[in-house]
Amino acid sequence: MITTEEEARDFVSARCSRAALTRLERFVEMLIAENSRQNLVARATLDQIWQRHIADSVQLLDHVPRETGIWLDLGTGAGFPGVVVGLVRESQDLIIVESRRKRVEWLECVVSELELKHCRVEGRRVEDVEAFSADVISARAFAPLEKLLKLARRFSTNDTVWLLPKGRSAEQELSDFSERERHMFHVEQSQTDPESGIIVGRFAGDSSG
Repeated sequence: MITTEEEARDFVSARCSRAALTRLERFVEMLIAENSRQNLVARATLDQIWQRHIADSVQLLDHVPRETGIWLDLGTGAGFPGVVVGLVRESQDLIIVESRRKRVEWLECVVSELELKHCRVEGRRVEDVEAFSADVISARAFAPLEKLLKLARRFSTNDTVWLLPKGRSAEQELSDFSERERHMFHVEQSQTDPESGIIVGRFAGDSSG
C-alpha cells in the first residue's frame, strides 16, 4: 500500500521512463498553478498529489496489457487518469472526454504543451461522441456504475477492459447488479487508499466500430 508521497513517486517512476517522469513533474506544476484559477482538484489533496492523483491513475496500467489499442477516458476532468496514462505510455492512442468548457481548455493546453501526440480531447458530452470500439474504457468518479455502463456500452466489445476507480462505493455498486452482470466484473484493491476499490472487467456493448 502506498502511504507517502515518496512511495508514490517511486511507484510511478518504476513504471515509466525518465523522460515521462519529467513530463509528469511538469504536469503537476501546471495543475497546481491552474488549480488557483479553477477547482480542478480539492486543495486538501495538493500536498499528496502524487499519491492521491498521479499514482492513483498509474496503478490502472497494472490491469491492462502493455500494448493495447484505443484507450477511452470518460469525464477526464483535471486529467485523471487519462492525461497521466498518456504521459506514462507515450505511444498510447488515447481519447479523453470532458464536457466542461474551462476544463476542456485546460486539457487542450496540457496536451499541446506536453506534446501528447497520440491524445485527442473530445470537448463534449459522452452522448455526443461518435461511437467506436475502445480497447480500454476508464472513468474516475464520473457516474454511478449503472449509468456509466449505459452511457459507454456502445464503445465496448467483448474484449474491452473496463477500469473504474470507485472509492468506497465499489463493492456496493457492483452488488446492486444482476448476478450475470456481476460475474463480468470484480473489485481490485486500490494501492493508494485502503478503503477504495477499482471495478475491473469486460462488459460487452453494442459498438460496431
